[in-house]
Amino acid sequence: MPDDAAGIQLTVLGATDSVDDGRLSNLYDYPDGLQSCWVRGNMIASLDGGATDQGKAGGLAGAGDRAVFSLMRHAADVILVGAATVRIENYSGAQLPVAARQERQRRGQAEVPPIAVVTQSGFLDPNALLFTRTEVPPLILTCRRSFDDTSRRLGSVAEVIDASAAKSDTVDGATALKIFAERKLYRVLSEGGPLFLGSLIEDDLLDELCLTIAPILVGGVARRVVSGPGQVHTTMRRTHVLTDDDGYLYTRYVKGV
Repeated sequence: MPDDAAGIQLTVLGATDSVDDGRLSNLYDYPDGLQSCWVRGNMIASLDGGATDQGKAGGLAGAGDRAVFSLMRHAADVILVGAATVRIENYSGAQLPVAARQERQRRGQAEVPPIAVVTQSGFLDPNALLFTRTEVPPLILTCRRSFDDTSRRLGSVAEVIDASAAKSDTVDGATALKIFAERKLYRVLSEGGPLFLGSLIEDDLLDELCLTIAPILVGGVARRVVSGPGQVHTTMRRTHVLTDDDGYLYTRYVKGV
């Protein structure tokens, strides 16, 4: 062994047991007793670091990833996403089965979590699935400069909220979380996209990242799961790594030493 590797302990990851539905849910539980927002990011990446395949994150997904994706939605109080991702992925409202709704009721949550969309411009199509295929009106988080215009166009199909702070042309992440906390929407699930997730990380607002690694190479110019001008160095602690027969890896990392 080379001198610079002496003393390093490496572990071969291998399946020692399977995870049933109940234990899987426990692995993705939010912390107990929350009184402020806990922000979980959920993203998928190819083996070579791409966040999309043929322009969409959905192109990377497999059956296991879709199951974990749904499980995280079932646990969340609110699903937070950037407007570009809503347009590209053609988002609709969250669709939950009866069992998940009953479990949410037992936890004191609303049956269906709302989708909250961050948009500086407020430019969203009122005929999109986000507004027409949903049981609960989406929350449109926009800035002060766009608030009146967005309210006129979308106020009948959504709740439009001014989530800006000092800058009137920018949605402020901390302000958005304060709004969620006032509504007791503490369990926040952010589904991207890369630029919005980058802003959460830059502002030190992301508490954990759940990253699925797909056994797919995409090449080309696909973006990373996080992008943006800000650079940080945030230490994360692994809580688990899971796999399935298709070779996907499901990781969860929480902020901390």
